Amino acid sequence: MGTFSCPLKLTNIEGDKSVEVDAVVDTGAFFTVVPALLLERIGVYPQKIVRLKLADGRLDSREVGEARVHIDGKNAITQVVFGGDDSIVLLGALTLESLLLAVEPVGQRLVPIEVIPV
Repeated sequence: MGTFSCPLKLTNIEGDKSVEVDAVVDTGAFFTVVPALLLERIGVYPQKIVRLKLADGRLDSREVGEARVHIDGKNAITQVVFGGDDSIVLLGALTLESLLLAVEPVGQRLVPIEVIPV
């Protein structure tokens, strides 16, 4: 599957500050990664540090906080990794699952996950 991007709105938990960005959908990434400067600008601050295995196999420690994400009329609170100030925004699997969205690879788009109510 090739990569594709989608519009993403991020807000702080209170919902009073936001930023809109294009995010590269990366189902191989667990967390959503956002440049630290963008997160700090909207009032999202680190809450913990996690050790991650990067795409090139290196281990690294990164700060993680919580933000609300909005895509296609859906929103959810998710954990976000504070990326480098020049890093691209990556939309990871944890956020996609929180929004009940999946990747439709042929059309390179996000689609709702079918959930059966209990």
